[in-house]
Amino acid sequence: MTPADLSLTVQHAVRRAVDEGALRVTVPARVVVERARPGGCGDYASNVALALAREAGCSPREVGLAIIERLQGNPEISRVDITGPGFLNFTLSSDTQQELVSGILRLGVDYGRRPPTGDLAQPVHRADVRAAVTADAIRRILLFQGTLLRVACEDAADPDWAQLGVRIEAQHARGRLVTDIAPLPVPYTASELLLRFGRDAARWGLLSAAAHDHARLGDELLHQHEGNPLFRVRYAHSRTRALLRNAEQLGFRSEPQQAVDAPALTALLRDHPAVLASAARLRAPDRVARHLEATADALLAFQHTVLPLGDEKPSAAHRSRLALAEAAGTVLAGGLALLGISAPDQI
Repeated sequence: MTPADLSLTVQHAVRRAVDEGALRVTVPARVVVERARPGGCGDYASNVALALAREAGCSPREVGLAIIERLQGNPEISRVDITGPGFLNFTLSSDTQQELVSGILRLGVDYGRRPPTGDLAQPVHRADVRAAVTADAIRRILLFQGTLLRVACEDAADPDWAQLGVRIEAQHARGRLVTDIAPLPVPYTASELLLRFGRDAARWGLLSAAAHDHARLGDELLHQHEGNPLFRVRYAHSRTRALLRNAEQLGFRSEPQQAVDAPALTALLRDHPAVLASAARLRAPDRVARHLEATADALLAFQHTVLPLGDEKPSAAHRSRLALAEAAGTVLAGGLALLGISAPDQI
């Protein structure tokens, strides 16, 4: 169960409580689910009971108990606790890692995609290269999250932006709409960035820092080594493809048959839909970049355990580890695509 799945499950429980007369509230359009914080317990937590208590005319604990009652019997949720002033803390069932991996492999790069919401956005970006690339990444992420949109530039667009993958939909929006995409600018033109870094590295350098921070356009982007975060992400993806090729030569394929001892990597894969939802809501593609870096580092630390060693025969454990690695590679490829960056199979 992913955070997005858990969010929908809790939302449905609230709706059931309302339909059955246990709560008199407006069913929220979205239930926020986050990793459990210090002081909490379990895998995830939500403030939904706190948020609904005033409207319900009862305590957060009473709201929480009404929700918990309608979550009972869900095989993917092991237990739900109420902590602090009324936070719901969810512990997922221990067998959900296999379900998570199977779901990612089934959905491929569509893992984390949301159906159309009916929402419409009209973001406007400042007329400089960093704002244009940021707006393009936001467009990709919002579309992936089910939002219809039309991106506009406040002034005339630079034709060279197209070589960085930017799609120009409207220009000269100054005065008609509020400019809301305006990260710190960079002292380079699109053609200068392309000449120095190429498209992929230039986009990563422009997108991987938060809008209020300076873009990461240092010399590390020019080198194929671990000090280059883009290289680590793309190398980690290419390692998953190499592992699949090597496993095929050894006569086995990926299959999530049993749980794998890789909690950090598993948690990052499970968080991917929530990261995308957060990046869309906050219009912050840098969140996707940071998540990809963390996923790549966890995968590179894990990938040495995947293939059999010496005379060891492939087992269910190897097939399950390979499946987890393949799922991680899928998440890396999908995340890079949302940033407009390629994910080569070999580096």
